[in-house]
Amino acid sequence: MDRSGPAPAATLAGQPLRPWTIPNAIGYLRLALIPVFVVVAWQTDGVGTWPAVLFAVISWGDYADGMAARLTGQYSRMGALLDPLVDRLLVVAGVVVCWEFDLIPRWLLAVLVARELAMLALAPLALRRGVELRINWWGRLGVWPAMSSLFFALCGLRSVATVLLAIGVAMLLIASAAYVREAAAQLRIGGTST
Repeated sequence: MDRSGPAPAATLAGQPLRPWTIPNAIGYLRLALIPVFVVVAWQTDGVGTWPAVLFAVISWGDYADGMAARLTGQYSRMGALLDPLVDRLLVVAGVVVCWEFDLIPRWLLAVLVARELAMLALAPLALRRGVELRINWWGRLGVWPAMSSLFFALCGLRSVATVLLAIGVAMLLIASAAYVREAAAQLRIGGTST
């Protein structure tokens, strides 16, 4: 169950996708539940048991597919690509619901969205330049309060959601700064070695 160390070889670029694994089946289910969550949330003005439960199930599915991969050894390139995509889509869906029904201050949601868009825009650029970034601890830790804030907003606990999102956004911004610093260091090293 250890998550430390390098990424499994089967998840790296150039490896076969291997789409039919147990962890990927969990990922596909998570992906299919996102539109269900949005429809249910829209029917309840964003707050209620069912939107909160669906959001929680999709969120915790991230841990379930990771545990399934470690327990079965079924690592795959598809899983490495699918997992962050589903996570990002869930955040987008949660933000859209929270924005539409004003469940969390919109300026905080805007900062979160701006950070996510910046990371999505910079990731392909980093890959093209040969930069290899690994998830840092600020990023790992920042996800919990950010995702939890959306859950608590769906439960109708606006104050708790606001505090958690502020903490999560601060941690994710620190993570982004660390990614930029790491990428710059790799580019400097690559530039001096040629």
